[in-house]
Amino acid sequence: MSEPRPKQKQKLLYLQKILLEQTDEKHRLSGPELIEQLELYGISAERKTIYNDIEALIDSGLDVVVERQGHANVYYVGSRLFEDEELSVLADAVASSKFLTQKKSNELIKKLQQLTSVYNAQRLKRTVYVANRAKTYNETVYYSTNAIHEAMNAGKQISFKYTEYDLKKNKRFRHGGEVYTVSPYYLIWESDCYYLVCYCNKRDKIARYRVDRMAEVEVLDKKRRGLSMDEESFAKSLRATYNMYGGTEASVVLEMSDKLINVLIDRYGDSVHPNPIGGDRFTVRLDVQISPTFWGWLFQFGEDAKIVAPSWAVDEARQRLAEISRLYRGE
Repeated sequence: MSEPRPKQKQKLLYLQKILLEQTDEKHRLSGPELIEQLELYGISAERKTIYNDIEALIDSGLDVVVERQGHANVYYVGSRLFEDEELSVLADAVASSKFLTQKKSNELIKKLQQLTSVYNAQRLKRTVYVANRAKTYNETVYYSTNAIHEAMNAGKQISFKYTEYDLKKNKRFRHGGEVYTVSPYYLIWESDCYYLVCYCNKRDKIARYRVDRMAEVEVLDKKRRGLSMDEESFAKSLRATYNMYGGTEASVVLEMSDKLINVLIDRYGDSVHPNPIGGDRFTVRLDVQISPTFWGWLFQFGEDAKIVAPSWAVDEARQRLAEISRLYRGE
């Protein structure tokens, strides 16, 4: 008895590949068409063995749908690991992600395309326009996040160099290429960027760094520094946008135009409790960090939003607006 050709032993694998790539609910293949496809890979098959192979694939967990078309059966893959709608959402997220370079986005989308048929894969080609959002140029950020996760899971420190731009838009290392050594605690996805909350050895305090500006990230064989209760509380506070630049935690009352309710909920969630006061206005109490980021968020709404309590925060708002006004009056 002659030995089967090497590729004959792989027939089930190639048959599964053909079904996954070439079929879906709108594209079916008959037994003879499957035989033709197998021949392209140098594998011979008969109609009877195809039926048995399909049954074997179904028994192994592949969702092969068998339908009658005329006098013959046709086959296609029904459900997959990811539905096409789920892949579309993932492809959009990858295409519009700021922390991924254009090259890396394209590579990931090509991999997502392999999770559906060749016909639906075309729909995953994305050219998503996101206003005022520039793609990062740091190709290594993809691997930096993995290194940071590895260090946090192992309770280790990391080292890196931090980059910045000069006025000619040339990227350079901060402090002449100084190596930062930190104990990482939280990796945050915020405003389309990754941020690391950590304890910085040199600065001797809790700090926050943008991961796409970190270079040459390495996991060190040094145990991560433990935090006191106060340090832990402060580190957790830095996970919020408004805390990035420090400031004072406070419970404030804002008066806002009714048309800003969606903006408010988008920022603080549906746990806020607006209190209508008439005249198309409402008030709301929020726990915030009074910082430059908070004032920038509030002032962008002009006369549609103002802070009304506590009094010291109102005074600070007046002072900041007066400083801006003097700047434009040339004083």
